[in-house]
Amino acid sequence: MLENSFKFQLLNYWRNIDKKILLSFLFLFFLGLFFSFSSTSSLAGERLNKDYYFFFSKHLSFTILALLIMISISYVDTSLLKRLIIPLFALSFICLALVPIIGVEVNGAKRWLDLYFFRLQPIEILKPFFILMTVKILTLEKLQNSQVKYFFSFLLLCSVIILLVDQPDLGQSILLTGSWVFTVFIAGVSIFYIIGFFSIFLISLTSLLFLLPEKFGYIINRLITFLDPNQGDRFQSSSALDAIKLGGLTGQGMGEGILKESVPEAHTDYVIAIISEEYGSIVSVMIISIFLYISFRIIKNCFNQDDFFVKISLCGLATLLIFQAFIHAGVNTNLIPTTGMTLPFLSYGGSSLIGSAILAGVILNYTKNKSYLYD
Repeated sequence: MLENSFKFQLLNYWRNIDKKILLSFLFLFFLGLFFSFSSTSSLAGERLNKDYYFFFSKHLSFTILALLIMISISYVDTSLLKRLIIPLFALSFICLALVPIIGVEVNGAKRWLDLYFFRLQPIEILKPFFILMTVKILTLEKLQNSQVKYFFSFLLLCSVIILLVDQPDLGQSILLTGSWVFTVFIAGVSIFYIIGFFSIFLISLTSLLFLLPEKFGYIINRLITFLDPNQGDRFQSSSALDAIKLGGLTGQGMGEGILKESVPEAHTDYVIAIISEEYGSIVSVMIISIFLYISFRIIKNCFNQDDFFVKISLCGLATLLIFQAFIHAGVNTNLIPTTGMTLPFLSYGGSSLIGSAILAGVILNYTKNKSYLYD
């Protein structure tokens, strides 16, 4: 009896899930594994004197964990998932707030918590829940006819940005700000409110740059270097761009790239450049096309949604996914200053993979074909 019930639930899950989005996410995870094997083997064996499969084994373990998280989130009842948003956001926010106190500093930035088994970057986990929490505020029944909800959501953004700026992490701050602007815009906020909030953000950022130059001076240096290459060190961005040019359309071949050996953390921040160098720009364009296709499927699904919360959440999550992918690609192609942004699903790193899995799981849950009304 229990076996028949389980089979029925499994068949029901498969029948209702958006298979095209699911297969796209699975394909991105698979590509991440493949490129991780290609880009980290020589790094582990020749430069770090570790087993050739050291990084790949860790990436495989985190991918399996990420897939379990994605499937679990997509499987649970939507009403239960909506009730869990507040406690899950609170937990991830607390983790982010603990970073300045007990966080681990790496290369001058304190962004990680040491959990013994691996280092957790809380902002990667927080990002999807931040979007969902923002939508939660925007759709509160008590605030439906009030503009105060936009101010409350702005305060939520500010609380996260303050913690990020302290790390410092400008890239994630820009990503969350852009995603928040798009989310509140879709929710119906006046353009004048957005201009006002954006002005406050710019004034605050500029004030930090001038008041605390020793902590945030690197932002000015990156901007100056980006605008005038002769004024600073652009080794990483120049090397990434040269690798893309060297790869051309068809690439140098698997394992033949040199970027991963010359640029630190290339397997996280410069994945697109590595892929372009070894497999060609055609493969990179195909990967970006997959992200665009997923977003297209999500937005298409929004037209069939009756629940305003789900509709705005899907738009916000799609924006977060696309913005991060394009920021990563922009840095790799030297179109925007260096931000240290990972590519969802493909970049090496447990926190990035888990955060991508949470985002994917929520999207799959909200895009399921449901025959019942949301609560």
